[in-house]
Amino acid sequence: MKRDVKGCMGRFLLTAAVLTTLGGVVKAEEPFNLDALVEAAKKEKPITVYDSTGKIVEMAANFAKKYGLSAEGSKVKATAQLEMIIREARANNIQGDVSIISDAPAAMAQLIPQGFAESWLPPDLADKIPAEYQSPLTVVNSANVWAYNTELFDKCPVTNIWELTEPKWKGKVAMQDPLGKASYVDWFNQMAKHGDDKVAAAYKEFYGKDLEKGEETATAAWIKALAANAPLLTDADAAAADAVGAPGQSEPFMGLISSAKFRDNADKDMKLGLCKDLKPWLGWLYPGVGLITKGTDSPNAAKLFMHYVMTAEGIAPQAIDGKMSTNRDVSLPSDEPSGIGAVLDQVLPYSMASALEDWDAREDWQDFWRMNYRK
Repeated sequence: MKRDVKGCMGRFLLTAAVLTTLGGVVKAEEPFNLDALVEAAKKEKPITVYDSTGKIVEMAANFAKKYGLSAEGSKVKATAQLEMIIREARANNIQGDVSIISDAPAAMAQLIPQGFAESWLPPDLADKIPAEYQSPLTVVNSANVWAYNTELFDKCPVTNIWELTEPKWKGKVAMQDPLGKASYVDWFNQMAKHGDDKVAAAYKEFYGKDLEKGEETATAAWIKALAANAPLLTDADAAAADAVGAPGQSEPFMGLISSAKFRDNADKDMKLGLCKDLKPWLGWLYPGVGLITKGTDSPNAAKLFMHYVMTAEGIAPQAIDGKMSTNRDVSLPSDEPSGIGAVLDQVLPYSMASALEDWDAREDWQDFWRMNYRK
């Protein structure tokens, strides 16, 4: 796979310049006064918040109750959020005031530089949020992890991601279709850019010899082999989780699913287990970027919601699903069902610094998957 690195760098520099001129990050007036922000928000119209998780309904209701405001949460997939924000802005008919979008590349390549939305960093929380998550503001990092069926196995039956390309697992790996889920091809690019040496090392550990790539990267070689091994592709995490964790199975599946699906162990008697110690990673993170739409009638209420969601109280409904706040003072609850918090060192982090390169590489990776996938 060939990607235009020079073009990616040009896009990065251009976007950086646009962010500077357009004010992609809203600079709060100093000194910051939360009480004053609350009073200003109370004078504005109700707000609507978009997010790809249904937990946003509960979060908006909690926010409204806490501050005596009106707010509505709306579950909208990232691709639909992107389309809606752009369409509403062009029609001068803003319906969504805040977006927590799980498509950082789209936010940085389209929404912010083109003036459809902007990021605001709560000044009083700035010292608690790592620099790489401040511009634009990353609200949460969510985990997609490899899972197995605990009713069939005492521990994960796979120790190395290259095992999933072997005949034993042909047709027995469940995951969302990368052609319909942009974060999956972003993951491909993140692996190639930030962890390719570990993918190659995992091959050598499993097969006892160096990888003869045949592709530009070890990541591409692994993806090609996985695609050719007839994985079961789904349109949602729920279907992949069912394939892996439904009780009473005799034919085992491995699956790549959101950590949020582990709540189904209690809710639906599922048998999902986290594949700890899988080499080189047991999963990967993807960010949820918080944006305020340009032209909202309620800019102060929108800022107040962004402040709220960066607190332990605000993010609690998502934290129980293993979604991790970028606020260093906010941790996952002890009863989070997947156990992801204890093994974060085994998870591939997402680098916001290369988000624009992920955007530029999406079509290449999608074409690569399409060419190599076999049923």
